[in-house]
Amino acid sequence: MTDRAPAPGGLALIEELVNTLRDITTGEDALDTAEGRAPFGITADGAGEARELREALRAACLAHAGHPPHREVTPLGELLAKAPLRVEIDARDGSATLVPLDGSALVARVAAAIAEARTDGTWPRLKACEAPDCHWAYYDRSPAGKGRWCDMKTCGARAKMRRYRSK
Repeated sequence: MTDRAPAPGGLALIEELVNTLRDITTGEDALDTAEGRAPFGITADGAGEARELREALRAACLAHAGHPPHREVTPLGELLAKAPLRVEIDARDGSATLVPLDGSALVARVAAAIAEARTDGTWPRLKACEAPDCHWAYYDRSPAGKGRWCDMKTCGARAKMRRYRSK
């Protein structure tokens, strides 16, 4: 849907997960297929939890863009509290990183990615498109961090055209 480069580091996983809802109006969901679940290491049995996590992440991305949640969701903090993580210290330089105890647990990989992104300052730049029929996640690379749409050519152009027509 967008020509943007993927988000940096672990945020790419979060961006990809949020964008598994291919079409918000029709409900087309990549998590409905084995191919769509494969990048996240989940089975059909884990798809419900992944969807719950996805929508909580979408709400956080909307908040980063200054918008209210798209619907009522389980708070992201509650979902991440279940993440099996440990702190790993590098003996060479003393740096610390969060490492999933179960490397395949999606919630643990997401929690570790958020912690890393929070530390390096990139977490607030993962946003959701403000278009109510889109809400795709994107990484805002604009200098001022004021991006509003996942893609200027589609969502941005439609919003600007609606605004122009309403005048």
